[in-house]
Amino acid sequence: MPEGDTIYRAAKTLHGALAGHRVVRFESTLPKLTRIDHDRPLAGRTIESVESRGKHLLFHFSGDLILHTHMRMNGAWHVYPAGARWRRPARDMRIVVATERAVAVGFTIPVAEFLTRSDFDRHEALQALGPDLLADDFDRAAVLVRMHARQHEPIGDVLLNQRVVAGIGNVFKSEILFAAGVNPFTPTSELPDAALERVIDIARKLLRVNVLDGRRSLAPARGRRTTNSLHPGKGLWVYERSGDPCRKCGATIRFRKTGIDARGTYWCPRCQKSAATEDTVAD
Repeated sequence: MPEGDTIYRAAKTLHGALAGHRVVRFESTLPKLTRIDHDRPLAGRTIESVESRGKHLLFHFSGDLILHTHMRMNGAWHVYPAGARWRRPARDMRIVVATERAVAVGFTIPVAEFLTRSDFDRHEALQALGPDLLADDFDRAAVLVRMHARQHEPIGDVLLNQRVVAGIGNVFKSEILFAAGVNPFTPTSELPDAALERVIDIARKLLRVNVLDGRRSLAPARGRRTTNSLHPGKGLWVYERSGDPCRKCGATIRFRKTGIDARGTYWCPRCQKSAATEDTVAD
């Protein structure tokens, strides 16, 4: 389940392996990409950089061409030394970008497109993104303004809205709100600015911690860690723990699906009764 931390690490790994090198081979099973590659071949171009924007990943090539991908729930990028055997079956391949020394393979990627810089500047989804939690120039005040604009929506839904803040998915949504002591179904208007700012700060902290932990490169949800425990089975506070006792107070963790996408939310009814205060923030 790729979220902002996974995409950031993928971009960093891809950049390290590919940036500055010339493309010697490009393949794709996606007709939209192959049509453009036929008219404007990728082979021969230099990979200038690979970067993340929230959950979006961007390859920048010489000659004004950008490959934009979004992994949704199941997509993944792998990097292999040239000639190495892939760890996933070839039938899952959607994109291959190869240099003389490395091969980047996009598996089961559902969203992919080529953009020019002009296309990128007009791209509705990319230009509407809220501040990226992992960006060096992250703007907390801008996120707060965007939260206020959605004051009648539950805070859990607001955190998932990439137009408010970029990078949070279902795992971090539940974990952030537990750490902040905030009930996920609380209307945003009922949370004072101090509580909203604390939610934002915790969100940035948790994503950064999981990015900096090199052992979890491209790890699934269970590989993430939001608690202080190093035990592999105790890394998360509430996610996928419905019916289990809360690690902090012992109450039963609850689960509910909401919204048109039926996104699941996990929370502790005892620890997450109201807005965050100093004594409700999890260690």
